[in-house]
Amino acid sequence: MASWPDVLYPGGVMSIEFDQEGPGFDDPLVMLHACHERVRHFAGLGLKLSAHLAAHGNDAMAREAAGKILRYFSVAAPLHHQDEEEDLFPALLDAAPEELRMQIRRLEAEHADLAVLWRRMRTALEQVVTGAAVLDEELAREFSERYPRHADDEEQLIYPHASRLLDRTILHEMGARMAARRKY
Repeated sequence: MASWPDVLYPGGVMSIEFDQEGPGFDDPLVMLHACHERVRHFAGLGLKLSAHLAAHGNDAMAREAAGKILRYFSVAAPLHHQDEEEDLFPALLDAAPEELRMQIRRLEAEHADLAVLWRRMRTALEQVVTGAAVLDEELAREFSERYPRHADDEEQLIYPHASRLLDRTILHEMGARMAARRKY
């Protein structure tokens, strides 16, 4: 598999693969955190791709990276949002104090905003895959900042409450639905 040049990754080459083994669905909160790590990785890769295109043009590594970002955010990221919107958030809303419910609703609304941003980024990445030699740096920067910031908010404001407010049975059922969504 091709890797990005060291110059784009101070400290060494970073793989753009994401098919490695991860946590199991028996602990859905760990799985959600792991998804966020991949969100951070692939969102950040968009900005690096923009810089790579500006410096090297649309080479095989650029098209491969664009394809992997497309694949992650077209397949895995929507499943992650479903995990939250259909399982985690409703379960928490039933048990949460009002302040937490407000945070959950705000973050749910951000999912819609992020979907609009993703559609713009997806169009740009599809163009890279088919030969475009540029990826708008402002779009790539917004994408690389907003998705990780959203993940950070969920991890700091929502997830800690899940382990406290949701019992093991609810978490186990949530993990089973997450696995079924992915056909595991």
